[in-house]
Amino acid sequence: MEITQVVDIFRDGIGVALRVGAPILLLSLIVGVLVAILQAVTQIHEQTISFVLKLIVVVLFLIMGGSWMMATMQDYALELFELMKEV
Repeated sequence: MEITQVVDIFRDGIGVALRVGAPILLLSLIVGVLVAILQAVTQIHEQTISFVLKLIVVVLFLIMGGSWMMATMQDYALELFELMKEV
């Protein structure tokens, strides 16, 4: 196995991790900022509100996008197994 193949595998792995993790992180960030603005306006500083809303959004996204996330990771794993067969 050459160094270029190893670099390609790592680059693809980082790309898959970003594609799978970024939507959840961005949704959580958006909900956190919106809740923080709402709490600043209403002067309600309860930490559980932000946590519960983030949890609900993440669970809903996992329910709706979980199959896409699994398919993306499965495709990458199959690519790795194909590369292992060649070596």
